[in-house]
Amino acid sequence: QVRLVESGGGLVQAGDSLTISCEVSGRTFSNYSMGWFRQAPGKEREFIGAIAWSSGKTYYVNSVRGRFTISRDNTKNTVYLQMNSLKPEDTAVYYCAAALPPRDQYDYWGQGTQVTVSS
Repeated sequence: QVRLVESGGGLVQAGDSLTISCEVSGRTFSNYSMGWFRQAPGKEREFIGAIAWSSGKTYYVNSVRGRFTISRDNTKNTVYLQMNSLKPEDTAVYYCAAALPPRDQYDYWGQGTQVTVSS
């Protein structure tokens, strides 16, 4: 089994920065993908970016590209989402998820952490 535990959410003001973490434990593989998603009140959960664990290659959707950075620390089995220039519309519950081979689907999810950006 794979377990994901997130931490670091909170209340910030517009323009602030915040970093949230996702610690991965359990059975993993050398080559898998970690994704970040968010769900705002009354909206569908949306994908915002991902990182390939082995290569460190990242991908972002347009709405966060240039403001958010995904990174990982292999020694700590932790992936990070650094969020800069936060906007009120970034307010959401943020989730990390793991896509393991061979399915390569986001089958494993963290519990979510609330990020609230005040104007």
